[in-house]
Amino acid sequence: MEGLSHMTFVVKDLERASLFFERIFDAEEVYSSEDDTYSLSREKFFLIGDLWIAIMEGNSLPSRTYNHIAFKIDEAEYDGYLERIVKLGLEIKAGRPRVVGEANSIYFYDFDNHLFELHTGTLEERLLKYKEK
Repeated sequence: MEGLSHMTFVVKDLERASLFFERIFDAEEVYSSEDDTYSLSREKFFLIGDLWIAIMEGNSLPSRTYNHIAFKIDEAEYDGYLERIVKLGLEIKAGRPRVVGEANSIYFYDFDNHLFELHTGTLEERLLKYKEK
């Protein structure tokens, strides 16, 4: 296995979802199928750094769960990202209980019930904190 290829999110409104990815993650749109459907429905592709994100038109998730995608951010960027999320009017979910020093996270839902996390820590840091407990 070479690694992660891409992530696809099914969204009700392609334009609204585009706004979400562009405003929150500074995603760059690199493709729009417009009215063509080469896959299951109309779609757009974005890059967040080197990560390929696809959004595809369809029904929103019927409910919210704790299943989520977490992106790593620097601690110094925390407040700026929080401001972006608030400006878009997105729902912020209360975080889970944490071990002291484990790092900080912002959990928030997009317009289609997908849960995202912005996390300031690393796996190595988390494992060290768990060993200390």
